[in-house]
Amino acid sequence: MELWNSSTWGSSFILVGILNDSRAPDLLCATITFLYILALASNGLLLLVVTMDVRLHVPMYLLLRQLSLMDLLFTSVVTPKTLLDYLRRENNISFGGCALQMFLALTLGGAEDLLLAFMAYDRYVAICHPLNYMIFMRPRVCWLMVATSWILASLSALGYTVYTMHYPYCKAQIKHLLCEIPPLLKLTCTDTSRYELMVYVMGVTFLIPPLAVILASYTLILFTVLHMPSNEGKKKALLTCSSHLTVVGMFYGAATFMYVLPSSFHSPKQDNIISVFYTIVTPALNPLIYSLRNKEIMGALRRVLGKHLLPTHSAF
Repeated sequence: MELWNSSTWGSSFILVGILNDSRAPDLLCATITFLYILALASNGLLLLVVTMDVRLHVPMYLLLRQLSLMDLLFTSVVTPKTLLDYLRRENNISFGGCALQMFLALTLGGAEDLLLAFMAYDRYVAICHPLNYMIFMRPRVCWLMVATSWILASLSALGYTVYTMHYPYCKAQIKHLLCEIPPLLKLTCTDTSRYELMVYVMGVTFLIPPLAVILASYTLILFTVLHMPSNEGKKKALLTCSSHLTVVGMFYGAATFMYVLPSSFHSPKQDNIISVFYTIVTPALNPLIYSLRNKEIMGALRRVLGKHLLPTHSAF
């Protein structure tokens, strides 16, 4: 096959995703379509409600709105093309399109990684230091957290994308759902072991500190909750935190498998399943697990959409 390099911008890769390697592709396509529609509806609804209801214009829900925005964009970077490619029986993606998809996926994934850590800190302040909550989480601090997540993630993604796409490629078939670093490096004509080590080190560096912040925050929260005199307060705090930890576990588990585990632990089939999990499944489930089960969110839904559209009981 003709050698590729950065000058062949018009060249195309072939994405061999999970639909092309499935024993029941039609059923899987229908499942992915349902999950995508669910992700659009649930995240879009949450964005609408938090934006329109002024009672939710507080740090916790502003951060939740950013999480929904990231999930909505993340799944839209991958899922529509996957479904259209399968329906049209075309799997090509241009060199430039591959670079753009990689940049957007890395930006959104990295931003969510940092945002989840900031959300854990928000819950720590709210539960452990409630009297100083509006001081520690004043609007300027909240927006600084959001900006930091987007800026650091986009700069990191830009560096990764430019360096990954500068390699010469000898093969066109990417055995993966989307353009990501590990499957692309398997197609290069040169030794990429040093870069793979750098990706591993940077992956650990980018994932471990936020995860450490999350674990430390929830450890302190747990100690505080156990000393609460009110059983109702304990229940509410534990439900909120367990929902957040479920989201964290799904996201960090998939990211760790993809970018921290050595390549010897990977196979194309496993990578495809994991990629479906964090690009399609998790964005669809996040609002249901963490946001739409919240009493304040359900109350806002009733106020915005009307009581006749939703049941009057809350999830708590």
